[in-house]
Amino acid sequence: MNQIENDFLSVGVLTKGAELCSIKNLKTDKEYIWQANPEIWSSHAPNLFPIVGALKNGKFFFNNKAYQLPKHGIIRNNGNIQLKEKNPDSLIFNLKYSEQTLKSYPFKFDFEIRFQLKEKTLIVSHKITNLDKKSMYFSVGGHPAFNAPLYEGETYEDYYLEFDKNLDLNTWLLNDDGLISSKTRTILRDDNKIQLHKYLFDKDALIFKNIKSKKVALKSRKKGTVLTVEYNDFEDLGIWAKPGAPYVCIEPWLGYADVEGTTQDIKTKEGIMELMPSETFDASYTITIA
Repeated sequence: MNQIENDFLSVGVLTKGAELCSIKNLKTDKEYIWQANPEIWSSHAPNLFPIVGALKNGKFFFNNKAYQLPKHGIIRNNGNIQLKEKNPDSLIFNLKYSEQTLKSYPFKFDFEIRFQLKEKTLIVSHKITNLDKKSMYFSVGGHPAFNAPLYEGETYEDYYLEFDKNLDLNTWLLNDDGLISSKTRTILRDDNKIQLHKYLFDKDALIFKNIKSKKVALKSRKKGTVLTVEYNDFEDLGIWAKPGAPYVCIEPWLGYADVEGTTQDIKTKEGIMELMPSETFDASYTITIA
């Protein structure tokens, strides 16, 4: 684990997958990141690139050739990621394309992720560069899991998510293959609070396309605001946990799983981004501890 800290927080990031694995309050010793109990869910905060979610039959087509990609892409659990730079308050990790990556993702890329502490805020910044001579198609996202409940004497039902404005929100339902169906379910109607409860994720993640709010807080009815996630650079948002598990994932996304009716052509994949040759794309989100 690579560690940075300031007067308020310590942050740990695994080199493997460049995965955030700890945010600890130095004054209270509270750990905010889910500690990856393998009996429940063995991740902390995977990084999603160059896809978010699942592909139909685990593959996409580019120029009529099929490529296999696992759910959420090639950064998660990747042992080839390098720690590029370490400073007292920041860490930068990097993965560059290789002959191995080209077999499953036929684009020459440079993926960089930076974790920077500023007082009680962790800034997670993505920098993606197209090193190819052709357009590159990708999605990118975060998947941080936060402990809930956080304090003794609390239950999961004491927690809720509060957006910074009232919203009409429908979640897109996933089918048995993890693809987005045409069916939706109402989550909010002119409201800003999603109550956490053990049945909330029985039908998998809540998927919000083009969400209008760019700020959501995790709150306790007994203790108030726990943390806030801001995601101005991300159009979509996922909320998820294993049903009954004591955490909640707040996931800023640019893109999402394949829709049922996909042609599997990555150029026309719903939610996909296009990056021109030699161009760089930047997107950041922040986690602020109360």
